[in-house]
Amino acid sequence: MEIAEAGERRIDWAARAMPVLHAVGARFAAERPLDGLKIAACLHVTAETAVLMGALGAGGARIALAASNPLSTQDDVAAALGDYGIAVHARAGVDRETYYRHINAALDIGPDIVLDDGCDLVNTLHTERVELLPGVIGGCEETTTGIIRLRQMAAERALRFPMVAVNDTRTKRMFDNRYGTGQSTVDGIMRATNTLLAGKTVVVAGFGYCGRGVAERAKGLGARVIVTEIDPVKALDATLQGYDVRPMAAAAELGDVFVTVTGNRDVIRGEHLVLMKDGAILANAGHFDVEIDVRALEGLAAAVHRGVRPSTDEYVLPDGRRLLLLAEGRLVNLTAAEGHPAAVMDMSFSAQALAVTWLVREHQGLEPGVYDVPPEVDTEVARLKLDAAGVRVDTLTPDQEAYLHSWRSGTA
Repeated sequence: MEIAEAGERRIDWAARAMPVLHAVGARFAAERPLDGLKIAACLHVTAETAVLMGALGAGGARIALAASNPLSTQDDVAAALGDYGIAVHARAGVDRETYYRHINAALDIGPDIVLDDGCDLVNTLHTERVELLPGVIGGCEETTTGIIRLRQMAAERALRFPMVAVNDTRTKRMFDNRYGTGQSTVDGIMRATNTLLAGKTVVVAGFGYCGRGVAERAKGLGARVIVTEIDPVKALDATLQGYDVRPMAAAAELGDVFVTVTGNRDVIRGEHLVLMKDGAILANAGHFDVEIDVRALEGLAAAVHRGVRPSTDEYVLPDGRRLLLLAEGRLVNLTAAEGHPAAVMDMSFSAQALAVTWLVREHQGLEPGVYDVPPEVDTEVARLKLDAAGVRVDTLTPDQEAYLHSWRSGTA
């Protein structure tokens, strides 16, 4: 707790760049839409998350928070949140057993609402804490990986309550996934390795919004970018944007830096690792540590040198080639850096907070399943962000409004 003061300073700094969430929190404080509700959250315990917790608390919620990644917790922020009266179960660098113990401790609150980032909390609730399911009215999911798992649960009729796909809003995908992941991933790679990206070949696995953001940032810093994809439409998009698109087997021997951003497992496997050049850097920006086959890497290595740089382990192959694994194959942007800039998380977390109040209002009419955030919530977040930036936009005239809602009008 002696580091709580440093955490408070970090939270205050993040809050400066989060005017939308500040406005939402002020509204919550006045209206108290969450009075009497208990929220169990499994999110990255960062300064930006702390601002979200403050807004939900201002709305009257009682909150228990666990970390959604064993390496991403900012310990000073966790300490500060404890001072704010939020039950925090998180510490940086915990093992798998402690990670899940923390999730279970957050669930001990007996939640009405759950907030998840990767679906580990919801999964634990459905497999180990089923006695709590009747009390849950719904929840929100923040990541692509989590949405994939939730949709599969819904398809198998295993999901027992409604979940809102916050990740799938336009403000989340276009700005958080693209600009946030792009900048913070490159930031993590550079902090960990101090490498110069200009002139390097960067291989980006996956060309969704996150992969597109990483590719754009790397290209902007002077790197040659190769994209690998399984989706023909995304591969075509990357090709028409000027990127070199190849299978991973063909890209493996060319890359200097590899970044996985797919939400799937074993994207870089042993068959790829054996082709890589000396000094190749391996980084993951997908949610879980399964995109790079770390076990295969350990099996191939003749020696492993831990911590040759911050968040950097060196694996030496029998022929002397060295492969550099960042952040143990976990999220490089939250382990080696500080995650998305606060200005980006301002929109994602505002959408999350407003989605919670929508759930509270509408849950009785919702069946178990995965729901999109209502478009009006997404639009409100964007409008508040523009207002905070002093940006004005056009509005439709009555004639324009009528034209858009009529099928009779055509060529003048």
